[in-house]
Amino acid sequence: MKKQILIVLCIGFALGCNSNKEGVKIDKSIESERIIRTIDNWNEGWDKKNVELAISDYSEDIDWTNAFGDRIKSKSELRALLKEIFAMNFVMEGTDNYQNDDVQFLTDDIALLRSTNIRTGQKWSDGTFMKDRYIHHLRVYKKINNNWKITDHMISQAQEKK
Repeated sequence: MKKQILIVLCIGFALGCNSNKEGVKIDKSIESERIIRTIDNWNEGWDKKNVELAISDYSEDIDWTNAFGDRIKSKSELRALLKEIFAMNFVMEGTDNYQNDDVQFLTDDIALLRSTNIRTGQKWSDGTFMKDRYIHHLRVYKKINNNWKITDHMISQAQEKK
């Protein structure tokens, strides 16, 4: 009898481990809004020169590359770089205008966000105004502890075509 009970328990355990239950599906429109809101934290951090707010949605092991090719591979390195950047008034001049936010879910916990920022009124170090900058962002997000964290961020700038 004990042997039969053990066999039944083993079969039940095996079937339970191999169940093909559907996982809980995410609401992509709500999750997209949560992801796009991270741009607001980035922008407000820049506007207020608040480094902690600007990096609040980045993972600890962020891989971040700006339009000038500077590559950062941790949140602490990004914090140090932004402190330097925020201290340069000519860099901080200007207005951001984000457009074309496009969220794509690769899985329920991995997403891409492509966006374009048209930055107007930024200055060169000599105080002269730059032409409008068309800056493209590609951010990779991972859902960590139910929060979307940026794990990779690539920034590029489109040059004028002749």
